[in-house]
Amino acid sequence: MAKTNPSPTFPMYPGDAAAVTPSDVDTFPPSVLFIGTTGALKVTTAQGSDITFNSLPGGTILPLQVIRVWSTGTVASNIIRIF
Repeated sequence: MAKTNPSPTFPMYPGDAAAVTPSDVDTFPPSVLFIGTTGALKVTTAQGSDITFNSLPGGTILPLQVIRVWSTGTVASNIIRIF
């Protein structure tokens, strides 16, 4: 049986990636994130919630669709969005 994609807006196998520059105003299409360097990460989810993840270790893939990485409240760096 073939696996199905539970999300109509996010591909099962993403096709690209891009570096993220944290911003308090800019958004991007729903993406999951790779966190390169340890620290706090404030995001806006694809559903519109603002949440801060504290003490994320470097090398983490955040399995949550986000549309913004905030500059204010984000200490983690080397963030890559996967979409």
